[in-house]
Amino acid sequence: MKQKEKLLEVKDLRISFKTQYGILKAIRGVSFNLYKGETLAIVGESGSGKSVTSKAIMGLLAGNSILEDGSIMYQGRDILQIPEKMMHEIRGNKISMIFQDPMSSLNPIMRVGDQIAEALKFKLKMPKDMAKKRAIELMELVGIPDAEKRYRQFPFQFSGGMRQRIVISIALANNAEILICDEPTTALDVTIQGQILELIKELKKERNLSVIFITHDLGVVANMADRIAVMYAGKIVEIGTAEEVFYNPQHPYTWALLASMPNLATSEKLDAIDGTPPNMIFPPKGDAFAVRNKYALEIDFEEEPPYFKVSDTHYAATWLLHPDAPKVTPPDAVLRLKKERGRVFK
Repeated sequence: MKQKEKLLEVKDLRISFKTQYGILKAIRGVSFNLYKGETLAIVGESGSGKSVTSKAIMGLLAGNSILEDGSIMYQGRDILQIPEKMMHEIRGNKISMIFQDPMSSLNPIMRVGDQIAEALKFKLKMPKDMAKKRAIELMELVGIPDAEKRYRQFPFQFSGGMRQRIVISIALANNAEILICDEPTTALDVTIQGQILELIKELKKERNLSVIFITHDLGVVANMADRIAVMYAGKIVEIGTAEEVFYNPQHPYTWALLASMPNLATSEKLDAIDGTPPNMIFPPKGDAFAVRNKYALEIDFEEEPPYFKVSDTHYAATWLLHPDAPKVTPPDAVLRLKKERGRVFK
């Protein structure tokens, strides 16, 4: 079997932030690899550390951040340690990012075509005429009709979905090999959301892109992720292939996320996750999810669980996988997903 090419290796990443209330432990030992041509989804509630992880990869951490430990290896270099000038050459050229709100990424008083062309001229040193031609081609590539005419329009003249397409075209202007999508469809309605997801899938396939897709909604990535990492309180609590995480989930937090997914085939009531995420200025003892976990064991409140191996590609940090742990039955929604295997994945 041919070994997959590893593009990015995040190892034991630990990032905190100085706040007026104390030191906030945002990332607490995150490790994962990203392989050539794959989509890795990072899923979790707000505050779980998803966006901080992506900004660390882009070298865009806030000034009050503290790199406690860890490395992010790309092309043989730790991008957490390289000079900003070198990171500037990687950012946009090799690793690009799409943010949640396209209006925050676009200059409201600059024509959209010029914004795409600017990226080409600045990063690739492309002549003005060539940059304009390529910008129009990129607009057509991401599905913007009448691209030549719309080149001269301003962001406010585009719908939310079309603005997000513009942002995607800017991200792809420099032939990046890694695309980070940070909640790119959250502000869009369901129909447009589906179109943007399909566009990212198509572009990934055409360009053999590696994608890190960040979301709070497992359902969004059901048909596009190759692997899924579930984050909670600054840690990855479960990681595996998309099918493993959907059809053989092991962590109670993953169960809770799956149980909160809407199912249009039934009129089942959605299961909400009781409680709120912990205050990471004062990290809880033991498993951070224990207080909200109806399946918690006594040890969960005392000792943080290690990763238990489920398969060669599937790991979960839960004491329920310990050989001496009592057997528990997952929620009905999780059991139903196992029975209806094939409904989620097409």
